[in-house]
Amino acid sequence: MRNLRLEICYDGTRYKGWQRQSGTDNTIQGKLEHTLSRLLNEPIELTGSGRTDAGTHAVKQIANFHCQSTMSCEDILSGLRMYLPEDIGVYSCRDTSVRFHARLNARRKTYRYRLWNSEMPCVFDRKYVYIDVSELNLELMQQAAQDFVGTHDFSAFCGNRNMKKSTVRTIYDFSIAQCGYEIQFTVTGDGFLQHMVRIMVGTLLEIGRGERPADGIPGLFGGMRADAGFAVPACGLCLMEVSY
Repeated sequence: MRNLRLEICYDGTRYKGWQRQSGTDNTIQGKLEHTLSRLLNEPIELTGSGRTDAGTHAVKQIANFHCQSTMSCEDILSGLRMYLPEDIGVYSCRDTSVRFHARLNARRKTYRYRLWNSEMPCVFDRKYVYIDVSELNLELMQQAAQDFVGTHDFSAFCGNRNMKKSTVRTIYDFSIAQCGYEIQFTVTGDGFLQHMVRIMVGTLLEIGRGERPADGIPGLFGGMRADAGFAVPACGLCLMEVSY
């Protein structure tokens, strides 16, 4: 039994997220599994490093699957590139250790959220940014973002009300940079809860607008979802890197 590792990118605009769903075949995982199953002539179950929300993108998603096929990695890669839709791409396909697990072995993940903070038109990147023309205090947001760094209970930043597992996560770095009219929020952690990055960004935007105290982040840890800010739209979110 072989274990193959894929490096994947995708534009999540028209998909209902990464995870396979019974009611639709319009997911990233579903498209990949369907294509691999036909290509290798055997049922394939793909494991991703994590689930991205509907509308979220990925520059580098990692996944693995087991198969009996002896088809070369080069031919599998060529087949995937031939038959996948144009908004899902595969960088590489290679054999890996039978013990490798894309989700369980992941140590760090980096997400980036893009905000267009201007009334100037954003025609070409409009599908990949959240447009917010509010006047924002960048310095206050940058200071507040540092309060996320460390190990905390992020229950207030979880979109899953029925979450039964631990909501404790570790954030290693959180930076906010302005590039022209665009503000980029880049966060690295050991893992993320459902909607966690989007809620953190929304909370920081409320601080930047003066709607929430800049020193209030620590008081939110271990709290309820209603305590934190709004979840920004998924369109601006992108999985940038997974480290093992």
